[in-house]
Amino acid sequence: MQTLSDFFSGSGAEVVLSTLGRRVTPMPQASFAAFEREQAPWPLPWNGRAQVACALRWPELETDPAIWFLALPLDEQGQLVPAPRDEFLDRLLQTLSARAASANGEPAPDNLMQDNPLAFEPELHQRALLHARLSRHFGQPPSAFSDMTRRYLVGDESLDWQMLGLQGLADQVVAKDPAVTSALVERFDTMPREVILALCYLLEHGDTPDELLPTLWSMLESARERRDIEAFCALLRALLGSEDARVGGWLDRILDDDALMAADCLAAIAARGWHHLEHEARLERFLERLAESPEADFRPVVRDLALIPRLRLPILMMLRQAPMGSSLGRFVRQWNA
Repeated sequence: MQTLSDFFSGSGAEVVLSTLGRRVTPMPQASFAAFEREQAPWPLPWNGRAQVACALRWPELETDPAIWFLALPLDEQGQLVPAPRDEFLDRLLQTLSARAASANGEPAPDNLMQDNPLAFEPELHQRALLHARLSRHFGQPPSAFSDMTRRYLVGDESLDWQMLGLQGLADQVVAKDPAVTSALVERFDTMPREVILALCYLLEHGDTPDELLPTLWSMLESARERRDIEAFCALLRALLGSEDARVGGWLDRILDDDALMAADCLAAIAARGWHHLEHEARLERFLERLAESPEADFRPVVRDLALIPRLRLPILMMLRQAPMGSSLGRFVRQWNA
């Protein structure tokens, strides 16, 4: 057994893999196997790591799936650094051996994730979204908050928004109920700020309905007029989660607005809108804006974006060919000094 994929194949468990960090999205097991064999880079790097949730359920046990949250280090090409994975695999095999021995009266082994350098805790909204998706995949009921949340979102005025749970909102985002979508189009901008922000942080992982995009854009412009950077960035992230071509045009307008280029906005574009940067002029404009912002952390943002396979070569070319007199050119010279 040389890889985690080998373990999954021989475990007898139903295995569901999901990326975390940059986006919460399903990861095909074949793609993960190719990554482990260093045949392909990780598609969605986050802070120099491949963050993955591994859900395993053994049908005969009739229990909830076990979920491992692993952050596997990447090299400068976005490929797996195998040594930490190998150490985890050795630990896994030792744990299984110890558990087999414990059945004969020997002490049970320590928890597999305890003091594990690869383990991490996902951000709260990402965890809620992941659990909602896994519940649907494994045929489990949604959370106890789901039905009440749906009633609230479609307009039940007898309910107090403070009674809603984040997991209930995540359940509804994943359900993609047409009635909920229609209600959001009509009343999203009248909801309490806390509900708006929470929904935006859930929608940003690719679940934003196309019908909701014009509403989000209108709300984003209102946040700009109010100079409400927190709401602006949250709405921007929800917009950027969509693949719709309209979002690219709106992003061009945002990048041209001097008043909106706070470091948080640039971070939101890099984190959730990387796919909209697969456009030469837009990518160059983004890098210029990043170089111009004194509060933006240029180096780690660009390093992480350059690990994304489709952005690596364009970014490297733009850094090398940046005009001497441009903000980007000056920053690159300081970087290399």
